[in-house]
Amino acid sequence: MSQNEVGKSQTAVTWVLFLGLAIAIGGNIYESMCRDSLTRDLARVQVSTEQQMAKVNDTTKGALSQTQQRLDALESQVEDSTNTNLRQVRSELKKTNTQLVDGVEQKSRQLMSQLSDLSIDTSEKLGRVSGELEITGADVKRVEGDLNTVSGAVATNAKELSALKELGERDYFEFALGKTKAPQKIGELRLILKKTDPKHNRYTVEVLADDKKVEKKDRTINEPVQFYLSGSSQAYEIVVNHVKKNEVVGYVAAPKVKLPRGQTS
Repeated sequence: MSQNEVGKSQTAVTWVLFLGLAIAIGGNIYESMCRDSLTRDLARVQVSTEQQMAKVNDTTKGALSQTQQRLDALESQVEDSTNTNLRQVRSELKKTNTQLVDGVEQKSRQLMSQLSDLSIDTSEKLGRVSGELEITGADVKRVEGDLNTVSGAVATNAKELSALKELGERDYFEFALGKTKAPQKIGELRLILKKTDPKHNRYTVEVLADDKKVEKKDRTINEPVQFYLSGSSQAYEIVVNHVKKNEVVGYVAAPKVKLPRGQTS
């Protein structure tokens, strides 16, 4: 190889080396520029992210603050409403309690007044009844019966009979005795009405007692028809107050204590 060719070959190598070095330097520069650009982009992203986070935090804080304010307002409204309702309930309860107390007191006063009036009225009625009993008792006649025994007392009407019952000296059995074939049981007696004479107020009756039959003929009204049962010291008495066509109305007076004749209670 000639010297000229060697020189050309060295020059080519030099240029290749220079070109490789230039390419390497350029690559480093480009890589450095890319790295700087990426760093700047990352920095911008970080700043933007921090700004967005700050905005989100501010928005969240604002929303939380508004929500808390609304909750506080709602709680205050509920509390005010509750307090108002409680006050209304207390007021209604107090009013109702007052009305109940007033009503009870009024009813109590009315009841006491009614009891007082009733007591006075009862006392007056008892006084009148007592007076009537005294007058009626005085009016009741004591007459001699058909056995020549003075009757305890004879009642001629319902009022006098009621007075006798109040005295309690005898047992009294009222009857309305009609004409029948079968005897009618009055107290311990059995009676059969045989005849009536309304014009003259007379009647005839048949008495069945102690397995005996006794006829009392042509007796008059308010006359004690007397007879004794075995073992009795007091006479039984039949008193007829009304004589009708086929019926007589009156009562039977029976002794309360039945003692043997000859003994007294």
